[in-house]
Amino acid sequence: MSKRNPAIGLLTWCVACAAAAEVIHGDALRPPRTPSSVIERGTPRTPEGEIYGWQQSVPVKAPADGRDPRPQLAVERATRALASGQYLEAALQGERALKALESAPGLTRLQLARWLVWLGEVQWRTGALGAAEAHLKRGLAILERALGTGHLEVAAARNKLAVVLQAEGLPGRAEPLHRRALAAQLEVLGPDHLDVATSLNNLAILYKSQGYYEEAEPLYQRALAIRETALGPDHPEVATSLANLGALYEAEGQHERAELLIRPALAIQRQVLGNRHPNVATSLSHLADVYAAQGLYAEAEPLAREAMSIVQAALGSDHTAVAGSLAQLSALSLARGDTAQAAPFAERSLAIREAALGRCHPEVASSLELLAQVRLAQGRFDDALPLLWRSLGLSEARLRREVLDFSERRLGTFLQLLRRDEEHLYALLRVHPNDARLQRLALAVALLRSGRSVEEVSNTSRSVYRSLVLPDRDAFDRLRQLRSQLARLSLDGPRSLDAEAYRRQLHELVEQGDALEAMLARRSARLRAVTTLPSPEEIVDQVADALPQDGALVQFVTYRESMPPWRGARQPGQVRYLALVLAPGGRTGIADLGRARTIDEAVARLRLAIASRDAAYLDAAQAAGALVFEPLRPLLGGARRLFISPDGQLALVPFGALHDGHGFLVDEYELTYVTSGKDLIPRIAEVPRSRSVVVLADPDFDARQGKAGPPAADTRTRAERDYSLAERGATSAYGLARQAVVDSLPGTRMEANALQRLFPRAEVFLGAKATKERLLQVNAPGILHIATHGFFMEDPAVPQGTRGVDAVGPPGGDLPAPPGNPLLRSGLVLAGARSATADGEGRGQGLENSLVTALELAGIDLWGTQLVVLSACDTGRGDIKLGQGVYGLRRALRAAGAETVVMSLWKVDDETTHALMERYYRNLLEGQGRSAALSDAMQALRATQPHPYYWAPFISSGSDAPLVLEDGPLLLSKGGP
Repeated sequence: MSKRNPAIGLLTWCVACAAAAEVIHGDALRPPRTPSSVIERGTPRTPEGEIYGWQQSVPVKAPADGRDPRPQLAVERATRALASGQYLEAALQGERALKALESAPGLTRLQLARWLVWLGEVQWRTGALGAAEAHLKRGLAILERALGTGHLEVAAARNKLAVVLQAEGLPGRAEPLHRRALAAQLEVLGPDHLDVATSLNNLAILYKSQGYYEEAEPLYQRALAIRETALGPDHPEVATSLANLGALYEAEGQHERAELLIRPALAIQRQVLGNRHPNVATSLSHLADVYAAQGLYAEAEPLAREAMSIVQAALGSDHTAVAGSLAQLSALSLARGDTAQAAPFAERSLAIREAALGRCHPEVASSLELLAQVRLAQGRFDDALPLLWRSLGLSEARLRREVLDFSERRLGTFLQLLRRDEEHLYALLRVHPNDARLQRLALAVALLRSGRSVEEVSNTSRSVYRSLVLPDRDAFDRLRQLRSQLARLSLDGPRSLDAEAYRRQLHELVEQGDALEAMLARRSARLRAVTTLPSPEEIVDQVADALPQDGALVQFVTYRESMPPWRGARQPGQVRYLALVLAPGGRTGIADLGRARTIDEAVARLRLAIASRDAAYLDAAQAAGALVFEPLRPLLGGARRLFISPDGQLALVPFGALHDGHGFLVDEYELTYVTSGKDLIPRIAEVPRSRSVVVLADPDFDARQGKAGPPAADTRTRAERDYSLAERGATSAYGLARQAVVDSLPGTRMEANALQRLFPRAEVFLGAKATKERLLQVNAPGILHIATHGFFMEDPAVPQGTRGVDAVGPPGGDLPAPPGNPLLRSGLVLAGARSATADGEGRGQGLENSLVTALELAGIDLWGTQLVVLSACDTGRGDIKLGQGVYGLRRALRAAGAETVVMSLWKVDDETTHALMERYYRNLLEGQGRSAALSDAMQALRATQPHPYYWAPFISSGSDAPLVLEDGPLLLSKGGP
């Protein structure tokens, strides 16, 4: 997340696009650009100011048949205007030349295509994006037919069209064009050609605009290396790469590192291009941003003003590049407290962007938020709110459009980028806590964005499983296979591979999985339309209507505290917790709970006290309750059913075990956990509920899985066996494979037998039949109950007699935090796990056949499954991602389609858990809701086991409705005792 100043974080500025001085020649294909080629006289820029590489058009000459000189004269006028920097005139003359050329005798289709591409370039520079797109698409189509799809000239045209599409706010359409262009250039030119550097640069710009910084950085770096080698250190294209890489570091909050790149880039550009060149304006703006982010406004403003002067002189006062400079100056004025100057700058920036880009462009959203901040600084709260609502609408529209092209990993990154503006809003609510209109706006944002990632992923899964299109199902099957391969490689470790080859294999599997996820997201777009969320204006009312009359929603959010930008805050503050309460009828309330560090420490002490069976747990329960819950009581009214959407470490809090000095919350409230309050909204076209029951319990950990016979001899050296997890880039599941303590769980067999009595037609798999293969083949049972060991990384030692597995790391320390997909860090242990680790070396050979990771479970079909119960340890834990919940088993099973998941927050006791579960299912059979049934079971166990270690480990997340089996609500089974 960027650490920039809040005011500067609002900006999306655009720096000028200068024209290239191409000379029009005959129709022969121009050879690939060489290091001795002339300096490009300016290159197109993104809205944020990065400089695109822009390969020059293949020259074209109008045919001269001696009868009509007009086509040639029109071409010459257009090219002269471009060479002299008269961009609007060049575009006008270019259109006239196009009409003359289209009627000229002897003009080939190839010549026409080249002129269309040339004209598209010019129109891009003038900001006429719609016309540029139309001409580039037409020219590209002709070139593809004439030259073939792999031709270099076709690749260059694709690159140009991609640049225009991104400028129009359509990155999903731009990325495939960039990738195809790059692939063709790599094949023909090799990896070290300057045109390859151009394409790498342009693709990096796209990734940066979506917050995908980890992918953008190596592309920028590779483009810089190619240009430095081919052109020398003082070439303007090298300066372009330096400036763009510096802009990336600035966006990441690495201000000193950014300045070290932007300053030399600016020096090169001034020396070679002159002080009035648009590329100079680009670097000036970036350098101003670096200073402003550190509160050095006196140093930043002169640079921003110089940049503004350059772009205005080059492009006129109504170009979008000028709007970007105006926005930057407005934010700087706002940060200094000069609202009299900030207001006209912001107003003019918004007007230019709306006129040039339309009212729905992402840059317009940026200008709206900036103007809203100015209005707030002026005390014009009523004027600011409509601007914030409109900005939210545009941001949400962008998300709904772009999400259709994202893999899960890309989606998570993009949502983190959007969190910046969300946090501004939550911080504003702290300043105006009693304004109901602002509460409603903040709640709309929280409802829409909290847990959005898992919702989008599950919608794709649902659409694929509902689809009758065979290619979609085949693609999803391939994705499941890739995930299993990734889990297997992670669990099995490098074996005979060296560290680099092992990392490469892991990376390739991740890349292939991302590509398949993105393809499935695009293919499922039509079916996903039925699950479209309400608009920002409607969502609060729809969630309120879905609440029961005795219910209330508590939507927790994390946000980074900051002063309003007009008060000159230089650095972001600490993370805080905010609770938004929604009651039936739409009444809202807010409680600012305080700094997250204080609360996180309190709930960590509570979890430790309970999980370790500390007799003095009550003090921790009261301390946590005072911080997390007591501030909410005045807002809850008479509510008795609470729907809790936690964020941050609160996702690991057993709210039922919080104490107010008089009693536990479980005594007072029925608690249901939801990923977001929007989960309460009934969805249309639901998948029919399944009514079967499947149970896996008491796995035989000594059963042989996979290949028969003894494990193969380990031929690795001791050094190879002792590779640390951090060195090999594996997940901690491999550490589990090395030294796993997998005890038998007799209580789970009693649990399964009790379920068999309650559900006589249940399919029960015990012992050697409780396998990973069996679990991954389940097909949407009504109830899925799994009673076994669970694992999660970096756990402390496991108390004997619990349903948890401890992964012991290398001698001398705990396992380091593993990189990679967080869904590989938690899972379940099934039949064969002990035999897989009993080779005397702790290698874990074959363990991949016995451990099922959350990543693999995310691919099974649970659409129609009403309830999944994970009667194991730590099944509710995982990696915490602010705003998006816990990445672990709970996320995987919800993504797979489960309506409700019951899971644990610590290592549960084997003996008492089966008693809790039996009572829970009896309550369900009597028609109780899924949350009420669990609360009653907890209370019953508490009568004999008063410590919350025994009765409070499980939480219910998802729907709280009664189960439906047979022909209606569940009744006590005739087969029951």
